[in-house]
This record gives sequence, structure tokens and C-alpha cells, in this order.
Amino acid sequence: MLVLFETAAGYAIFKVLDESKLQQVDSLYKEFETPEKANKILKLKHFEKFQDTTEALAAATALVEGKLGKSLKKVLKKVVAKEAHEQLAISDAKLGGVIKEKLDLSCVHSPAVAELMRCIRAQMEGLISGLPPRDFSAMSLGLAHSLSRYKLKFSPDKVDTMIVQAISLLDDLDKELNNYIMRCREWYGWHFPELGKVITDNLAYCKTVRKVGDRTNVSSTDLSEILPEEIEAEVKLAAEISMGTEVSEQDIGNIRHLCDQVIEISEYRAQLYDYLKNRMMAIAPNLTVMVGELVGARLISHAGSLLNLAKHPASTVQILGAEKALFRALKTRKDTPKYGLIYHASLVGQTTAKNKGKISRMLAAKTALAIRYDALGEDTNAEMGVENRAKLEARLRQLEEKGIRRISGTGKAMAKADKYQHKSEVKMYDPSGDSTIPSTSKKRKFEEVEGETSEQGPVTPVVKSKKPKKESLTEEQETETAAAETPKKKKKKKDKKAEEEPEGPKGEEEVTVSESTEKKKKKKKKVKEEEDE
Repeated sequence: MLVLFETAAGYAIFKVLDESKLQQVDSLYKEFETPEKANKILKLKHFEKFQDTTEALAAATALVEGKLGKSLKKVLKKVVAKEAHEQLAISDAKLGGVIKEKLDLSCVHSPAVAELMRCIRAQMEGLISGLPPRDFSAMSLGLAHSLSRYKLKFSPDKVDTMIVQAISLLDDLDKELNNYIMRCREWYGWHFPELGKVITDNLAYCKTVRKVGDRTNVSSTDLSEILPEEIEAEVKLAAEISMGTEVSEQDIGNIRHLCDQVIEISEYRAQLYDYLKNRMMAIAPNLTVMVGELVGARLISHAGSLLNLAKHPASTVQILGAEKALFRALKTRKDTPKYGLIYHASLVGQTTAKNKGKISRMLAAKTALAIRYDALGEDTNAEMGVENRAKLEARLRQLEEKGIRRISGTGKAMAKADKYQHKSEVKMYDPSGDSTIPSTSKKRKFEEVEGETSEQGPVTPVVKSKKPKKESLTEEQETETAAAETPKKKKKKKDKKAEEEPEGPKGEEEVTVSESTEKKKKKKKKVKEEEDE
């Protein structure tokens, strides 16, 4: 039986001298207590040394992944293929299947073989001659480092640790800058308080303070390189009527030194932001297109690395950064947060409050895909991110214009608004609704006119009415109608007429109108009685 053993220095092939000892698995370690005992069981047949660390790394990764490397294939063809009747003991069953398929060699993997590999590892320096222990330990350490870097997919082009440190430093610089600028404004404000109201930009304020110093120097200092003409004129005018206190030269010197610190930190922050922007485009171009450099870097920093972030589902990416609010909501049984760090993305920021939840959910889903493509894909282009962002922008426009665009209904949902139809009807204006005075009947108007005339004197009214028409009827027709009508009907008619007459305001006009109507009724009754007789 032959044994294939891989070391950090190369491949070693041993021949088993006494196979009966291998059957005693539990007591096999006793046979390898010393190098002399080990040499009685195993004999080194061939040793293939690696040329450099790169070859060793390729062989080690192939063995870990269960593949047959080129160097191992050459060794097996050279040594083992000559003794095809011998079995080959190997430590990996998957690799044994590949060797058997490609080289047609019978491979053995059992608990006895695994115990034998441990024993060989313990006495490796005694079994492999011609390899100094110091060189062997150096090779093992170099291969271990190389293999660790390979497993972590370590590459100088894709270093997410740099992003984590850069975004953390950027946030720290922002905090320090805010503290420094606030201190500078308060400190110099005792001497020249009006300057803080005139110059709102922090960097321009610090540059002006550093150049001017004492406020008495403002009139003789040229600030055209720092400030526009209008603001410069305001500063010079404010310096003449300033209410600030007098300070010493030592105070001005310290304030100027603080302004120098603010300007230097601001310049370094701008440089760091450019570095972070370039690094994000190199490592995670699709993520940068989706949410921007700062939000993408904060997501990576929060997750720990780009690979850890790629393992998160879209729902976790959506609320990453809002863990306190999430656990508080779960504890109090209230609504969970809709967004975390992703809230600061431009797509969520330009959405109305009504649609922020929907857009953040869709953006998180597409962002999760972009992160996985960046972390695990081999391409470095941002085509996927650009395409998905265009889809999200189209969806955002559709949500924002939903109520306006939708005019006709479908089978699934009713229309929000009716379809527009052009009508050529011309409608005239009705002025009757303009007046708030209650309208009176023609009969009332006639009675009021008649009452006014009766007060002035006995003037016969020349007004056409319906009642004189009845008098123009022939006598025969009148007699027939009078005979047909019963006294009850006459009473009903009188009651109706009394109800139809509106009740006017009590006064002299009402009395005169009622008197004139009673006289008319009496005359009519006399005429009817004469006709009946």
C-alpha cells in the first residue's frame, strides 16, 4: 500500500512495510512514538518539493476544494502509475474519487488511514530526510498566511476594511469640526459679534478671522479673495459700529491658531471624502450607484465587511441602523421601523412621506442584490446598479403621479376619475340666485298697487285680470255653471283663496287692501243674486 501525504514543503509518497500494524487502529500511535519505530512501518518512496509559495498555495487550495492539481497529477503518473496494483491511501475521500476517475487508481480512505496520517504528521521530520526543521517551519508559516489570505479573498484592490476606517474617521472629523467651529464663533464673538451674522459659511468665517485678527484691521484688509463684494462691504460697515469687547493680542493669536486647525481639518476632510468616493467605486460600484458613497460606506461599516453585508437579507438591509427602534417596537408591540441608514439615500429623500416606506422597501431589495453582485461577482462594472436605479426611479414617478395619470378603470380596479368628454353645450348665467330679497307674487304686487291708489283717491285701476274675463261670458253659460256648483264647492274655493293670499305686515296698507276686496266681493254677490232671480 502507498500513502499520499501533502506537506507545506511538497508531496510525499510512503510505502507501507507492515500492513498488519494498520489494522490495530487504537494502538497505532505506539508504533510512531520514535522515528526509528516509524521507519520500520513506513518508508519514503518519493518526495516532490514545491518551487515557491505560489505553487504550494495552489496545491493546498486544490486539496481543500477536493480537486486534482497539475503537480499532484504529475507525481501520481510518475510514481504510483508504475505500481498500479498497489492501493493509494489518501486523507480526503472526495479527492480519492477524482483520482480514481482520472487516473484509474484504487484509493482507500478509512479510520485507519486517518489515524495513520496523524501519526505521520507527528513524526514528519524523522520520516522525510533532507529537510531542515527550521526551513520546514518557515514554509508552514508562509503557506498558512497565504492560505488564510486566499480564504478571506484578500486583495489590495478590494479592501473593505479601508472603507470602514475611512467612514468612521469622516464621521469623527465632522463632529470635531462642528465643535471647533462653534468654539471659534463663540470665542471671537466676544470681540466682533456682528461678523457671525454677516458670514454664515463656517470655512469663510475662519479664513476671515485668521486674515483680519483685530476688528480694527477690517477697514485696511482686502477680503475680496474670501468674500463677495456685498458681504465684504457689510463686514466693514459692521466693524465700525461693533459692540464687541476689546481683547489682547494673545487672545487673537490663540483664535487664529484655532482657525488654522479648522481650515486644515476641512481640507483633509475634503481629501478623505474623495478617497472614500474612489474606494467605494472600486470595491462596490453597484452599491454606490444605488444609495451613494456615504450611505453605502455606512452600511458596510455597520455590517463589519462587504461579505457580511452580502449575507444579510433585504429586510435587514432596510432597517440596518435602526436596531434600537426595532427592538423597542417589538417589546411594546407597536409598528416596526420602515428604514434605518437607507433613509439618507437620495431616492428615499426625494419621495413624499406617504411613499417613503414603499420606496425604502424596494430600494433595500435592489440594494441587497447589488451588494451580493459586488461582494461575490468577478465583474467591476456598475451596469446592474444603473439598470435597477432606473427601474426604481420609474416606479417612484408612477407612485407620485398615480392619482393624476389614472383616468380609466380596468377589470381589477375602478377608475379614480371619470374619462373626460368634450361637451359643446352653452350654459347661460341665471341671475335669479344673486338677489337675497324674497320674491313676491303678482297678486300681492297688484293688491299693493291698488291699495296705494285707494289712499290717494278713488281712481279706477286699469289692470287686466282674470276675473273680468268671467264677466264677458254669456249669461246662459254663467247660469249653468252656477247651478252645477254646490254651496260646498264655493266654500272650499273661498278657503283656498284665503290660504293663497299671503299674510302681509300689519299696518295701514293692509287695512285699505282688505276694505277694497270686501267691497268687490259684495258687489259680485249682488250681481249673482240678481241673475239668479
